Amino acid sequence: MAASRSAAEATAENYYDSDDADNFYEKVWGGEDIHIGIYDDPEISIRDASHKTVALMASQLRNVITDTRVMDLGAGYGGSARYLARTFGCKVACLNVSDRQNLRNRMLNKAQGLDDKVSVIHGSFEDIPEVNGSLDLIWSQDAFLHSGKRRLVLEEITRVLKPGGELIFTDPMQADDCPPGVLQPVYDRLELDSIGSFAWYRSQLGRLGFEEIGCTPMVQHLRSHYARVGDELSRRRRDLTGDISEDYLDRMIAGLDNWVKAADNGYLNWGILHFRRR
Repeated sequence: MAASRSAAEATAENYYDSDDADNFYEKVWGGEDIHIGIYDDPEISIRDASHKTVALMASQLRNVITDTRVMDLGAGYGGSARYLARTFGCKVACLNVSDRQNLRNRMLNKAQGLDDKVSVIHGSFEDIPEVNGSLDLIWSQDAFLHSGKRRLVLEEITRVLKPGGELIFTDPMQADDCPPGVLQPVYDRLELDSIGSFAWYRSQLGRLGFEEIGCTPMVQHLRSHYARVGDELSRRRRDLTGDISEDYLDRMIAGLDNWVKAADNGYLNWGILHFRRR
């Protein structure tokens, strides 16, 4: 891992390795696909909504076969990697900074009979441990905002992708016309001074020689997801208190409310971005 890693990434590693976070993502989010979900059905569970995002992203891939080399950046518990391995028969490497999540990922791979197809690497997407031009597909969900060096992350992705290789990802972003300063409550919790936007990613990836394959804006689901998780925490607070600290619950509920308010004010964006390296 790079010695000069960003403060935001170090914050993310410490956060995801904590007992509070691990229990939260297992007991509230479902412990498999811990990403923003799709809420076309208002009665859908958080776990199932999160999985719908994985399935929708995978449905946009056209060239994945058994020998396609795939890496999931910021893989969490590895649910997306297991879905790709089951669906396409490909091998997927999960790159993630959290030892706690990586341990659970390996356990779930073995339990689901996929440990021959899904590997787990402790590492940083600011310094991807792959040789130049070695990967066919980079996949990532709601992880890039955890880096304070997003330009470096995109440069690393460019380095390890083959010509013609694809990048598909989601990330909570600011709206292209977001006024300065209004997202500071969101930034502060993540040790950031900004988050990306559709326009920013298009500009940076264009500069790096990528062409856009597709874009699926879905900010309404970001708003629904954070509101749903906040409601679930408040509703189940008494039952969760033994496993998750009061301080964590207070901070999480307040943080989720900041995301919801920012979405209601039109300051945020979210969706699937799909690019190909020329």
